[in-house]
Amino acid sequence: MSSVAVNSGMARSAALFNSVVGRKIVMAVTGVILTGFILAHMVGNLQIFLGPERINAYGRFLHANMELLWPARIVLLLSVGLHVLAAWQLTILNNFKARPIAYLKKTAIASTYAARTMVWSGPIVAAFIVYHLLHFTTGTAHPNFIEGDVYHNVITGFQVPAAALFYIVANILLAMHLYHGVWSMFQTLGVNHPRYTPWLKGGAKVFGVVIGLGNCSIPLAVLAGLLSQRA
Repeated sequence: MSSVAVNSGMARSAALFNSVVGRKIVMAVTGVILTGFILAHMVGNLQIFLGPERINAYGRFLHANMELLWPARIVLLLSVGLHVLAAWQLTILNNFKARPIAYLKKTAIASTYAARTMVWSGPIVAAFIVYHLLHFTTGTAHPNFIEGDVYHNVITGFQVPAAALFYIVANILLAMHLYHGVWSMFQTLGVNHPRYTPWLKGGAKVFGVVIGLGNCSIPLAVLAGLLSQRA
């Protein structure tokens, strides 16, 4: 392949990303990746309710496949970065460039609270992901991290009320983000029809609620004493 063809392909890719349609496609594709990970991650973490042996075995399984785990983490981090970047650029384009003179009175039409706060919930969730890695993956932000003891690390980590509260708030924002994001993802990918649009909207809402409740249930259970080191 000639350098001219390579440069031409790169130019077309850059032009696509710099367009509104391209950025929406980037958000949709990265959204699919991140949504799948969020669901799988929640299901894996909920095994903590089955006891220390089960969740620690899950942790050992992940670490036994590091050759697959790290590439997955890299893809996820890149997806988060591209997702946030595309969302921010679309927000600037829509809110500022499209109308340089601000509205005297702005009324939200055909919008939801989740949709209007996407630009803020996205970066907050991204910051939460970084903290989550430092908290439970590297142990840098953990009060008493023990390598390989997932159960101990989760219980000890969430016994700090500030950390547990941060997780709860972040996951509520994540649930709101998912409700609007999953529905927008379907629209961008062309899955939109009057016959099943209400079902897709309802499914997006249910998905957001399930993720929010599932993720929040762990720190809440630790704070309530339902999960403890004695389990």
